[in-house]
Amino acid sequence: MLSNILSLYALPPLPKDADADDIIVEDDRTEPKSSDEKHRTGNPNVYYLTSINKDLLQLLWGKLSCEILLENWEEATIALTAVKLSIEQLVHTSQITALEALRQRTWLLHWSLFVFWNNSAKGLEKMVELFFSEKYLQAITTNAPHLLRYLTAAVLLCKRRVAKSTSRDGRSSGAEARKLMRDLVRLMNNCEYTDPIVEFVECLCVKFDFEGAQEKLAECEYVLKTDFFLCKRSALFMEEARVFVFENYCRIHDKVDLSVLATKLAMDQEAAEHWIVDLIRNALLHAKIDSEKGCVVMGAESHTVYEQVMDRTRDLNFRSAALVQNLKNFVVSVKKEKIKRMKAAMENDE
Repeated sequence: MLSNILSLYALPPLPKDADADDIIVEDDRTEPKSSDEKHRTGNPNVYYLTSINKDLLQLLWGKLSCEILLENWEEATIALTAVKLSIEQLVHTSQITALEALRQRTWLLHWSLFVFWNNSAKGLEKMVELFFSEKYLQAITTNAPHLLRYLTAAVLLCKRRVAKSTSRDGRSSGAEARKLMRDLVRLMNNCEYTDPIVEFVECLCVKFDFEGAQEKLAECEYVLKTDFFLCKRSALFMEEARVFVFENYCRIHDKVDLSVLATKLAMDQEAAEHWIVDLIRNALLHAKIDSEKGCVVMGAESHTVYEQVMDRTRDLNFRSAALVQNLKNFVVSVKKEKIKRMKAAMENDE
């Protein structure tokens, strides 16, 4: 029934030379080849929507829930995009208020966990991109700080893949991966939420407490096994977390003794040397191994003036939006308090 209703709202794709700016959701799949399919007035599996309203948004939410229940993750990804763009279109056309849009975005963040953590085709990268977008950052800090656990886990799991994908001439600077971690730390500072996964990153990136990080990592293992979304990635997360500890340890030391690292890694020195060489290459560290002295020598990493300016100004929009939202919440709370006092005064007069 849902597919039949949705098809009434859907239209076939426009010609290639037509203006497609007003189309809300597009799909990159090929057009139907049979003559019957070409002349359909609507296709429930492809969203070519030229307008949106609140009723149609509810249909798209239903479509998303159905695809999640059927575990059709590719179709669920398309439905998720449809809901996301529809919310923004409703805000743009003033059909829903900013507060309602914030509530819709908050629900979308929760429902997206089913899609992103089950979609193997760069699902985590897409999740990080969505969660770090300005409007959804506002939803996290305002309504759903507990989602910081999943964002933190996703960043740790996809950080090295992101670094490799942004490589140039086979050699990556790792700027994108480091930017992810900096953005994550900024968000952690704005969220009043904590758990072992978040505290693990805080120990490494803020406090530089490696002993505390090891303790939190042991707690993370239990949290991962008992979490519905993270339990399938428990082993991979633990491996990436240990690599992350090594990366940060190397970045704050000028020299690291191979024998000490080999002891901590429970490996002989030669095997540890090979492992560290690969890890340095993958972790994008400026370092070299001095085999004669038996140590890893770390190189200094410099940032250009442009990178420093971008780092300091990148979160201005997010901070401004957060201040505006806090001001709105304050005004609403003051009005409610004023109404309560007026009602109480009227009751006392009576």
